[in-house]
Amino acid sequence: MKGLSGALVRYRIMAWVTGILLAIMSVVFLPLKYVFGLTDSGPLATMYAIGWQAHGWLYVLYVAAGVDISFRMRFSVGRTIAVLLAGTIPFASFFADHLVAKSVHARMGADPV
Repeated sequence: MKGLSGALVRYRIMAWVTGILLAIMSVVFLPLKYVFGLTDSGPLATMYAIGWQAHGWLYVLYVAAGVDISFRMRFSVGRTIAVLLAGTIPFASFFADHLVAKSVHARMGADPV
């Protein structure tokens, strides 16, 4: 069970980091680009590009942490895919984090180890 708690910490950190960055990019930068056209050139364009690149790389780490926790918890293929896709939908990773943590805590409480 030691490995499961460490995997949960890694997953939760990546879920929150990925979720916060995706929320910022979706709520702030997408309207700046598509409503106001402010990210077409200049410093905002650079921030826009860097933000999406950062989300892409952080999402790779999120997927690794999600696959790790899913395998350790023996989630079904469908549930694993849902956990992994949560990192691509704004605010979904926060809900996935809550549900995964709830499952892990229930399992850890049930095991005598």
